[in-house]
Amino acid sequence: MKTRVCVSLILLGCMLAGSAGAQQDSAALLQVSGVYPSLAVFNEHDAGRCETDGIEGGIGAVVPWAGKLWFITYSPHCPNGSSDKLYSIDSNLRLAAYSQSVGGTPAGRMIHRETNQLIIGPYFIDSAGGIRVIPPSVMPGRLTAIARHLTAPADKVYFYDMEGKIYEADVRSLDVKKLFDKPVPGWHGKGAYTGQGRLLIANNGEDAVYKISKQDLLAGDLPQNSEDKGVLASWNGTAWTVIQRRQFTDVTGPGGIYGAPADTSPVWSIGWDKRSVILQLLDGGKWFSYRLPKAARTYDHWGGWYTEWPRIREVGNGNMLMDMHGMFYTFPKTFSQQNSAGIVPLSSHLRYVPDFCNWNGQLVLAADETTMLGNPMAGRSQSNLWFGSWDELKSWGPTSGWGGPWLDDAVAANEFSQPYLITGDARKVLHLSHDANREVVFTLEADVKGNGQWQFYKTVTVPAHGYRYFIFPADFSAAWIRVAASQTCKATVFFHYTGKSSIQHKELFASLPNADDARQQDEVTLIRPAAHNKNLQVLTIGNKGKTYREVDERLQFSTPLADSIAQVERLLAFKKSFETDSASLVVHDHTGTFRLPKGTASLDNEVNSRGAREIESERYMLNAGGTFFEIGRESGFAAVRPICTHNKRITDFCTWRGLLVLSGTRNNAKHDGHFYGDSSGGLWFGVADDLWKMGKPTGEGGFWMNTTVKANEPSLPYLMTGYDKKQITLKADRDVLVTLEINADLSSWHVYRQIQVQAGKTVTYTFPDGYSAHWIRGVANKDCTVTAWLKYE
Repeated sequence: MKTRVCVSLILLGCMLAGSAGAQQDSAALLQVSGVYPSLAVFNEHDAGRCETDGIEGGIGAVVPWAGKLWFITYSPHCPNGSSDKLYSIDSNLRLAAYSQSVGGTPAGRMIHRETNQLIIGPYFIDSAGGIRVIPPSVMPGRLTAIARHLTAPADKVYFYDMEGKIYEADVRSLDVKKLFDKPVPGWHGKGAYTGQGRLLIANNGEDAVYKISKQDLLAGDLPQNSEDKGVLASWNGTAWTVIQRRQFTDVTGPGGIYGAPADTSPVWSIGWDKRSVILQLLDGGKWFSYRLPKAARTYDHWGGWYTEWPRIREVGNGNMLMDMHGMFYTFPKTFSQQNSAGIVPLSSHLRYVPDFCNWNGQLVLAADETTMLGNPMAGRSQSNLWFGSWDELKSWGPTSGWGGPWLDDAVAANEFSQPYLITGDARKVLHLSHDANREVVFTLEADVKGNGQWQFYKTVTVPAHGYRYFIFPADFSAAWIRVAASQTCKATVFFHYTGKSSIQHKELFASLPNADDARQQDEVTLIRPAAHNKNLQVLTIGNKGKTYREVDERLQFSTPLADSIAQVERLLAFKKSFETDSASLVVHDHTGTFRLPKGTASLDNEVNSRGAREIESERYMLNAGGTFFEIGRESGFAAVRPICTHNKRITDFCTWRGLLVLSGTRNNAKHDGHFYGDSSGGLWFGVADDLWKMGKPTGEGGFWMNTTVKANEPSLPYLMTGYDKKQITLKADRDVLVTLEINADLSSWHVYRQIQVQAGKTVTYTFPDGYSAHWIRGVANKDCTVTAWLKYE
């Protein structure tokens, strides 16, 4: 793939010359890694309209219509409107905001076939681009989804509100009638769709905006256990039915935003629980369940707050794209119970993607990027669009993921699990464990062609209260896998997939100094999206003093009249995010204390650099020891994943106008499409998913380094997931038996292997190709001084 850089000018001048004398600002032509900085959108934090106005600035929906690309922004929890806008972009990349926008928290979109209107949030746009709007005074709510009407589809639609309200709106008169306040349990409404004679709705949380009782509900109940979160439910025009009490987001089918093409068309819904991603299929009036891996756990939250908005959607040339839990998949338009093959992982991603579409031959991804949600380093919320291609998505993160059908679940003897996706070229390892007092034989069956024909594959015998793993051969090929246990027991069946990392693109990051390079000068450059305007604030502190500048949408640096040195220095003061010792990096948060590998020891004493910072809404990046790690606000370090090992000296980082910005560039850096600056210094610009191209995660370190340990006392957990070739070296001052324990599912530890270490002798063990777990730790059977050193290549 060619590196996508800035300034795309091909024939655009001629186009503009013929458009009634229109003059296109040169800033709109500037493109970096698929992002036009001039197209960034902001909200105003108008607390008079909504207390949370502007705290978040996501792009909730994006749809091509009437010769333009339309999209809406949202603030969190603004059912009565906000400063957010309806926007359009024309073919010359001119951005326009609708002057009578009402704002709010909208994300629903649908094309009404009979009247040829795009309905996006509360806005109705006809085929000529004329706009009407239902104001929040008439239809208050966070309008998360729009669906076709059950009995009057030519005249009416349903609007679904995040708190649970369902409205009926006339598409011609715009008259509105509220049908339900809160018919089913769960909160944080996400999806709605009409198919097979029923209206289906999905919500993905259990955080009550206002309190309800069971008597308030028309179906279902309040939570009965810790897993009752969210809901997938249906209404047949008379009665409500709860299909599953789990966290669900999108509901759609092969007709997408146009609605079901036929009454018999299948319906799909995506969601998740603690085990894995859930795919529900309604086919022929019956429900079928499938499971898929999670590429990231940053989306997990009991309230459903961190999923804005996973979708399944057509993106041109007959291709459908599914985005769920940080993974893009190809999704077949023909997906049904008898034709379930074709869901294939494309790539994992860092970008937080509320919606996507195809426009003018390009794939367009919306975003929820820079927010002020507990993030004082950002001056104002903002997001942007990414323009690219299907093939470019493949160059993002590896198709790595985790999950399974069972997680310490009570299972009946000889009953098969739900099907779990096994397709794709990632290396695959299966972890099996149980609590039975005798051995359990696990039987694996494969649906090779996705036609519902299951074939015996193999058995794996696990001893009483034991653990075993199985690595699938590289040539194994099937659509789905399922598992049965020979005994009634509590069992865990959990997969780890390790995909191939992107090809390293050193030239993209040539302006950043390597860790081993001699320090150029003793200075620090701090960066921050401004609050008082839409620029990037840049503060350089060095031996020659402090220099404050700003960067505009042209990526040009200037010195403003207003000096913000004190403000930026205060808000961006470095805080310790991790510790380092001779063994590893050490991190600690509400989820525990853990050890992480070092990419290089050359950065051990680096103090003038940013550790952790939010770069996508409610997702943090930790830059430590030459590696970027992703951390979720709720999932924390317990579910951390490595993104890339760069071994660069990076001072600070943030997102601004849809771009990822890195400071700490070389003194002699040249303009190359990613470096912008002047003789006084510069910055690196790209997008968050460029990080995958810095280099696959590598590193070394250990959970013990000449450490005096007590018998039978486990070490701190040491990260294993996300790395390729793995090896451990053990050495001790006395004869000792070291037990290696792994945690694959973030819930339980199991004995992986026991290694006898003789005093003063070194023992090296290489893990099998394809083996992966999330964490590893060690336990010695005697008091001793011991080293356990892991090397990941």
